[in-house]
Amino acid sequence: MSALWHLNVVASYARNSKSRERQEFVLLCISRFLDEVYENVDKMAQFGFENDIHSILKLDMPITNAPMARWQRKASSSNTSALSGLSPGKSANVSLSSSKTPSKTPGKNKKQTPSKMGGDRFIPIRNSKQMDVATFLLTKENEPADTNTSVTSESQKAWSVSLNGYNVEDAKILHLGGKPLNAPEGYQNNLKVLYTHTATPASIKKSRYISSTPDRILDAPDLRNDFYLNLLDWSSRNFLAVALHNSVYLWDATQGDIILLMKMEREEDYICSLSWTKEGSYLAVGTSDCKVQLWDVENQKRLRSMASHTARVGSLSWNDHVVSSGSRSGHIHHHDVRVADHHIGTLTAHAQEVCGLKWSPDGRYLASGGNDNLVCIWPRAQGGSAGNDSQLIRCWSEHQGAVKALAWCPWQPNILASGGGTSDRHIRIWNVNSGSCISSLDTQSQISSLVFAPNYKELVSAHGYAHNNVVVWKYPSLSKVAELNGHDDRVLSLTLSPDCSTVATVAADETIRLWKSFEMDPIKKKAKERMVKSTSSVIHQS
Repeated sequence: MSALWHLNVVASYARNSKSRERQEFVLLCISRFLDEVYENVDKMAQFGFENDIHSILKLDMPITNAPMARWQRKASSSNTSALSGLSPGKSANVSLSSSKTPSKTPGKNKKQTPSKMGGDRFIPIRNSKQMDVATFLLTKENEPADTNTSVTSESQKAWSVSLNGYNVEDAKILHLGGKPLNAPEGYQNNLKVLYTHTATPASIKKSRYISSTPDRILDAPDLRNDFYLNLLDWSSRNFLAVALHNSVYLWDATQGDIILLMKMEREEDYICSLSWTKEGSYLAVGTSDCKVQLWDVENQKRLRSMASHTARVGSLSWNDHVVSSGSRSGHIHHHDVRVADHHIGTLTAHAQEVCGLKWSPDGRYLASGGNDNLVCIWPRAQGGSAGNDSQLIRCWSEHQGAVKALAWCPWQPNILASGGGTSDRHIRIWNVNSGSCISSLDTQSQISSLVFAPNYKELVSAHGYAHNNVVVWKYPSLSKVAELNGHDDRVLSLTLSPDCSTVATVAADETIRLWKSFEMDPIKKKAKERMVKSTSSVIHQS
């Protein structure tokens, strides 16, 4: 029999008793008994509440006293008619919607949540997540901070990485991974798109700013307005050499000083071409009296004068200790500056003046352009000397005008760019190995000079009639990047600075203009310098 039945029996006995003292004694016992019962009930309720709290904090056990999920309410409501009623003596939990709790615990129910396309909830998958770390982090928040610890944060991080494989401080309690499901085909939503599983595209890269005005303008009085001459060159030591009639001037781009290097003895003679050595210590000067002079720039002293041509020397190009010179006679001579008998070879493929001459960066090929509209490719013979006529590799005749503008690609040694004169106006890109013309572009203007700008992999062209400007082209697409206008007359020649950030142009308006159009981004510049330093350190170590 239950305790409540015994309590009723004692109470009825007290009421029927005629002794007042016995009644008071019985009532006192009943009150003490009820006090103990209430105290035990409170303790049991508190114990059950603490158990619920602990089960919730574990995060890996189902929450038994939580409101029923929607699918459970629907399932219970559909089964209400089939249930006959509650069993006597058993309590039941009634929800707010008067629906009954399923007989099985939700956590133990084998039936999975029905998946609906276009559902409004995302249920995370908690398996394979850092649940132990999450529990540790939750309990750690309630602990007082330990100010007497002797272990540094760095050592704690090292221990955490070595033991757990990751830093506990950086661990996430919940990590929602995976891509959301796509909407079913034909589904239309009136709301805006709230999220997408595709990665957000990076911001569009802004094109760099190219100033339309020159960074500096230098005067060039008495400059000869002759398309076939090459009167400007920039050394690796940052000296800009320019020929003004019969004199050669040097401009120190670092200090800003101007130096008169040499002046020809006869007033009727003039300078026709200039070319620096790779090291930047010596300058070759081609003159109208058919000679090639070699000058020591540091000591401002002429080392030698080499005579072999029968006409003016309008083009020069260095390849180690050999300087090649092109003449109005159409001949190309090679001079070994180390020996007394300097003339070591002659090339005679051109019928008219050789106005363009360039050795490739790797020293394997020599490109020559002439007033006969030809572009010729010559090899470097074995033993370091230049080749002869029988070794001519390529000879292209596609240009319809004089070819003075020649430029080798620094990052593709087998690629050559050539530009034609007023009758042609085309830039042509050649593959020396295959002998094919890769691309051609009509610039609608005379082309006097070409140079590749490696910082942004672009091609720069100088133009005479009719535009008289400088154009920057993207390589290899040859799409126009910028136009540099400012010269009042045709641009005769251009050259690139040692750091490849500035191009210098000289024009018939007797001015030299410096365009700082290829300055590298500081971040890319530092990365490039670090790469160069690391490469050099590896070379030194090996």
